[in-house]
Amino acid sequence: MEERKLTYKDAGVDIEAGERLVERIKPFAAKTFDGNVLAGIGGFGAGYLIPKGYKEPVLVSGTDGVGTKLKVAQMAGVHDTVGIDLVAMCVNDILTVGARPLFFLDYFATGKLSVDVAADVIKGIAKGCEIAGCALIGGETAEMPDFYPEGEYDLAGFVVGIVEREKYITGEKIQPGDVVLGLASSGIHSNGYSLVRKLFFEVLGLKVDDYVEELGGKVYEVLLTPTRIYVKSVLKLLEEVEVKGIAHITGGGIPGNLVRILPKNVDAVIDKSSWEILPIFNFIHSKGNVPEDEMFRTFNMGIGLCLVVSPEDVERAETILSESGEKVYRIGRITEGKGRVVIE
Repeated sequence: MEERKLTYKDAGVDIEAGERLVERIKPFAAKTFDGNVLAGIGGFGAGYLIPKGYKEPVLVSGTDGVGTKLKVAQMAGVHDTVGIDLVAMCVNDILTVGARPLFFLDYFATGKLSVDVAADVIKGIAKGCEIAGCALIGGETAEMPDFYPEGEYDLAGFVVGIVEREKYITGEKIQPGDVVLGLASSGIHSNGYSLVRKLFFEVLGLKVDDYVEELGGKVYEVLLTPTRIYVKSVLKLLEEVEVKGIAHITGGGIPGNLVRILPKNVDAVIDKSSWEILPIFNFIHSKGNVPEDEMFRTFNMGIGLCLVVSPEDVERAETILSESGEKVYRIGRITEGKGRVVIE
């Protein structure tokens, strides 16, 4: 009897599927390339020229994931939006220091590779890169049988951006009298989904394709709304207005993120009645009986990005941001204090 030959595929790793995926995603990535990309998808490394015109360029890096929002995508079988979330979480972070994203890389890990699913995910990543104006120049697909259950995958993203050193935003210039502007979020974004999933699928017993009247859509449609990418509108603002501080409102909400940019001698006093609380947050608050302070510590509550500007720059900033398609609210003021965020 001929001895059986063991292959990598027998162990659960399909090299040919990985090669097919690379060919599928090359066109998506190529659409994001600019003249600074030296090498892209398929090689061992990707090169990117530092753009000309900077006197003292600072490279800014960031990394993040999408969290358990991926579980909702996997339950719904909808995979083409979480890639936008992945890019958004990374590029919005480096935007807080004024950095323009240059290029992005992704890490896709799964138990058994589905070329169709992975291609949809990476198509979403490429879409996010287009929205943010950066190049998707590389990534890694890891097929790890027995590590992830079949049908599940995880994502991580990595971005590198650039800013002139003299324009690097630190928050140190924030002073009493300054104004806090809030840019509207598109929904939950990518934080708090462990609580959200427990409420929707355990406490309320909903299915992903159930229609919810109060939310005006099916569960998966509302929960998979992509995180808003603020890059182009804020970079346009920075060309004309001095912004003293920017906070990306992610896990920890406004209290946990705005505090990260405040000097120790000031407080940010936030008026919670100054913006529109989105229906999804009212739904979670009422149906889950979630305390208000817990809501503000867990979710963005309708504000995805906070910017601090001088009072004389407020109207100009609002005009520029509104013309760029952002919904802008005056949500607070800076007072003398001890580096705290106070929500009234």
